[in-house]
Amino acid sequence: MNLQLIESPSAELVAEIDQKLEAFNLAHWEVKSKKPVAVVLNDEKGNLLAGATAKTFGYWMLIENIWVDERLRGKNIGSQLLSELEKAAITRGCKFALLDTLNFQARPFYEKFGYELQWTQENYPKEGCKYFMVKKLL
Repeated sequence: MNLQLIESPSAELVAEIDQKLEAFNLAHWEVKSKKPVAVVLNDEKGNLLAGATAKTFGYWMLIENIWVDERLRGKNIGSQLLSELEKAAITRGCKFALLDTLNFQARPFYEKFGYELQWTQENYPKEGCKYFMVKKLL
């Protein structure tokens, strides 16, 4: 055996480790798949103006990212993206949504839509913090 520290692992190595852990989890976890979902807004040329990604599994939707081009912020686009993700999650049988957001990002936005703070990780990554939030969908 050869134990080694790799300061800059390749994307392939990281993916291989992820796949091996995923296989282990699937063999032992009650949920056998995570289904990705996305909502996008494109302009007439197909350029991405806003988008949101999540995964659904069991009774949960994990919101990964919501992004809106700076020129469109404050125009209800983020609200529409979030609403569409939640509708998709409910259609897939989800009862709850989970997300995390950094202190300079969107905590008030999510609170406006019923997300509740569950936990705050202080000193993340140094002086900031990360909020973990949950919402009951049904």
